[in-house]
Amino acid sequence: MQEIFFISIYSYLLGSIPFGLILSKIFLKKDIRQSGSGNIGATNVLRSGGKVLGFLTLIMDGLKSYLAVMITIRFFSDYFFLSAILVFLGHLFPIWLKFKGGKGVATYLGILFGLNFFYAVIFILSWLTIIFITKFVSLGSLVSSLIVLSINVYFEGLNDSIMLFLFLVLIIYSHRANIGRLKSGTESKINL
Repeated sequence: MQEIFFISIYSYLLGSIPFGLILSKIFLKKDIRQSGSGNIGATNVLRSGGKVLGFLTLIMDGLKSYLAVMITIRFFSDYFFLSAILVFLGHLFPIWLKFKGGKGVATYLGILFGLNFFYAVIFILSWLTIIFITKFVSLGSLVSSLIVLSINVYFEGLNDSIMLFLFLVLIIYSHRANIGRLKSGTESKINL
């Protein structure tokens, strides 16, 4: 029971670190929540602060989840699923920002690197390809998450795909406004 409590605390708190907000306040001297989409994630930081700051946010949000799951794999391997879910939920619902966080894609990518390097590479390649073709970051995130899940179902079966299915559901949830804009043709495009 103590192990579960400890894992839950460090996973959630690491996930809750709002790097997009921190970096924008340090380098842009502004609250990123007052710019663009109002989101603290890498895409909004990229749009509001430039490619370097956007990329740095992406890396930092990925590293926090990677760190959480690698600590868990190293010391509490039976609780990987718990750690992965809580670091992700920490990013979506950070305690420091009244539970209004990012959309979780970079955090999910960090989890994938901890889970399976091959899946992380597949996600990146499909994400970049879709963005290059369509210019929609949200579409790239949604489709790439589905691709990773589909590959896992094919190779590992349904029982070993529950965690990735849950992540897909959460990513769809966090992108619900984007999905509405994609349907209406008002979603913002991005130039990389």
